[in-house]
Amino acid sequence: MSNGGRRFIELVLQRVLHQYWRFQRGMTLGVRAVVIDANGRIFLVRHGYTPGWHLPGGGVETGETFVDALRRELAEEAQIRMTDDPALHGIFFNVAVSRRDHVAVYVVRGFEQTGVPKARFEITDVGRFAPDALPPDTTPGTRRRIAEVLTGIPTTLVW
Repeated sequence: MSNGGRRFIELVLQRVLHQYWRFQRGMTLGVRAVVIDANGRIFLVRHGYTPGWHLPGGGVETGETFVDALRRELAEEAQIRMTDDPALHGIFFNVAVSRRDHVAVYVVRGFEQTGVPKARFEITDVGRFAPDALPPDTTPGTRRRIAEVLTGIPTTLVW
């Protein structure tokens, strides 16, 4: 499939999923993690339905806490099990997705990887990257959250 065809499918899927979530939930809540390994590398994922590299995470389901959702998403996407409590970095308004989307970002330093993540539709690739060697197509919001956590630049409240 050509890059143009793949991009078209990604955009259609992203819009369909967000419309579904919009009607399924009054407001969408998400959770993401800046997962930092012992060597200072950042764990990132690539989704099958939207371009670029992102922090791992996903939606908070009804009846789930942010930390429960984070625990579930890290296990599903990256085979990561937290061994320490995550630290809340901030809650961000993700206006690029919709006027109803908010994302809680946590910092995870204590973890173990329980297996090798397998590529599938939702997560097509994973990797650990030095902060100064992030992939070129790492999303701007992802870059901003990493810089806030690692360098202490002021936190913005909009994704």
